[in-house]
Amino acid sequence: MPLLTVGTFLMITTEYMVAGLLQEMSTDLGVSIAQIGLLITAFAIGMIIGSPVMALATLRLPRRATLVLALLAYSLGHIVAALSADFAMVMIGRFITAIAAGAFWAVASAVATTAAGPENRSRALGVMMSGVGLATVAGVPLGAFAGQLLGWRGTFWALAILAALTAPVIAKFTPSQDTHDKPSIAGQLRAIATGRMGILVLATILATGGGMTVFSYLSPLASERAGIPSWAIPFVFVVFGLGSIIGSNVAGRYADKRPIATFITATASSLGLTALLIPMSTNGAALFILTFLIGIAAMGIPPVGTGLAVRFASAAPALAAAIAVAAFNGGTAVGTWAGASAIESSLGVVGPLIIALVMSGLGLAVLITMGAMRIARESQQG
Repeated sequence: MPLLTVGTFLMITTEYMVAGLLQEMSTDLGVSIAQIGLLITAFAIGMIIGSPVMALATLRLPRRATLVLALLAYSLGHIVAALSADFAMVMIGRFITAIAAGAFWAVASAVATTAAGPENRSRALGVMMSGVGLATVAGVPLGAFAGQLLGWRGTFWALAILAALTAPVIAKFTPSQDTHDKPSIAGQLRAIATGRMGILVLATILATGGGMTVFSYLSPLASERAGIPSWAIPFVFVVFGLGSIIGSNVAGRYADKRPIATFITATASSLGLTALLIPMSTNGAALFILTFLIGIAAMGIPPVGTGLAVRFASAAPALAAAIAVAAFNGGTAVGTWAGASAIESSLGVVGPLIIALVMSGLGLAVLITMGAMRIARESQQG
């Protein structure tokens, strides 16, 4: 499990570190901040495609081998981006990295839930997804500091090297957990093609999109609205990451017994805190406090959503986890794309927060509907 946490740390560091490098990359590549923000969107799209496609493509490949290959491809994608002077090539490098990250996260989630068993799968995912919090506590801020000191390319090179060094460690110590079964693609697809999986995916896209849209545009919000100096911007991501570690573990602890209630609580909290952030983001201290609390709420969502997906499609755990990963990143892609448009509108840096409010609100409505349907189903069975 600690090794999977390290791998998750790398994957999430690269997904969101661009949020801390917006200004540096914009200047170096000669494009707007909004265009650099689309690198987050492109990564999310790569994970949307890569997670389920690679879960199916590697269905009969040993899970350990899939994790190692994903890390090596991840390293290659960073090298491509670091060597590129053209924005389009950087985008291609990000896309390669995203496909690899999607494959890693999906298989790692399946390994974690299989090892933990049905009673503790969400708790295990919470521990594994502590890597998300560690990425924002350490990876993203260190990337931002490195970007200021060495340039953003140095950060990309560092991640490429770390992934290449992690691959042989994963190969040696991760249990294979492989069987002699030959799962069929058709059977896997049938397991996920259910109505409740569809509702869960929609809820996950919307709920995740709310929190991740706030996160993705914290840098311009903190500098332009709260007046936080550039050297202190990385600490905004630190407090979000600290909240993330708490949120992923607390949600994982409660989600095994009350998954939908936990999901609703996290989404409603993210909605309310984002609403508070709009008027209070002019105050630096308030921005730090609310960012910490949003980290708790927003990052309580991934372990709950993944645990529910694996529960709903227990016959296809890797593909179910991949669908959950795709949903998280679908929310990030939609939110960051809409946020990029909003930040260039008359709303300015508050625009992404409005997008986040709408997505979280819609996600909460879908979750409440899901809960009502489950209560009705249980009452009929009783």
